[in-house]
Amino acid sequence: MTSIDLNADLGEGSAHEENVMAVVSSANIACGGHAGDAGTMRDSLRLAARFGVAAGAHPGFPDREGFGRRELHFPPDEVRAFVREQIEALKAVAAREGVPLRHVKPHGMLYTMAVRDEALARAVAQAAADSGIGVYFGLAGSGVMLREARAAGLREIGEGFADRGYAPDGSLWPRGQAGALLPFDAATAQGVRIARDGVTTAVTGEPVAVPARTLCLHGDGAEAAELARTLRAALEAAGLRVAAP
Repeated sequence: MTSIDLNADLGEGSAHEENVMAVVSSANIACGGHAGDAGTMRDSLRLAARFGVAAGAHPGFPDREGFGRRELHFPPDEVRAFVREQIEALKAVAAREGVPLRHVKPHGMLYTMAVRDEALARAVAQAAADSGIGVYFGLAGSGVMLREARAAGLREIGEGFADRGYAPDGSLWPRGQAGALLPFDAATAQGVRIARDGVTTAVTGEPVAVPARTLCLHGDGAEAAELARTLRAALEAAGLRVAAP
């Protein structure tokens, strides 16, 4: 049976976190950059342990006001330093809780910019490698992001997005533009199609290859828990096993 990982961005203060955690197979936990503190990290790690979910670090730009979704610019050495610092903060809490960290996935605009910026992608991947966590989630089909992960000695896992629109080149359609965030039914259908067929349709109508091994849904929306449950059921109905990589 073909397997697919189902991950969500958590530890960001959502009231729906426990219900989402109960359904996904991997959790990307905010670690103090765009969101999160020692208390929220502890709570998310405990939920991950309770539900048997693979926990990972979700570092972002140090931008709480913009939730890490604003385009910011730092020298690569500063990016490597703040990403490493955030991962180490989560590692410290995880060590106290006895929860292993399985992967690293950048957040928001840090992720989006790393898709196209080689120096930024290298800095983030090197910070992940510095942490000793060997698995890295990056945009499926992104030559730069995943290539830099491989170069840093990481095991790269291509990621697809159930609830985001795609551009014809395989990048995510910009937030704030029509089509960037998919409604419930469309997100479920796109998630299954990516997981089963490795393809979706761009906002502008073109077919887009998405060779994903993990599938993301965002954990901060009002429909997050219901979407997680519905998407997992649809994946399993399509003959896919949902499991962490």
